[in-house]
Amino acid sequence: MNRYRNIKITRDLEGTRMYTTTKYPEIPRTDNDIYVITTEGDRYDVLASNYFNDSSLWWVISSANAEYPQNSISPPVGVQIRIPGNLDSILLAYNNLNQ
Repeated sequence: MNRYRNIKITRDLEGTRMYTTTKYPEIPRTDNDIYVITTEGDRYDVLASNYFNDSSLWWVISSANAEYPQNSISPPVGVQIRIPGNLDSILLAYNNLNQ
């Protein structure tokens, strides 16, 4: 799956293709969230594939764990991360922000 598939492409005045800025919603905690301890080799896209059956939703898990560095495809090893359980409402909020 292409992790850029939902990012809109525009063109500037000279016709150069550009990706638009993607906005991500805040992801509140819910009683349906799952908590896991990360291990060596965990990556946000693999976790999204395992829990959501869609690796392109890596940003949901990354955004839900904003206390960890956001410049990596992997969470730190040995920390507890949250897998949001309210995926439908998160995707609705994402779509509303990025119409």
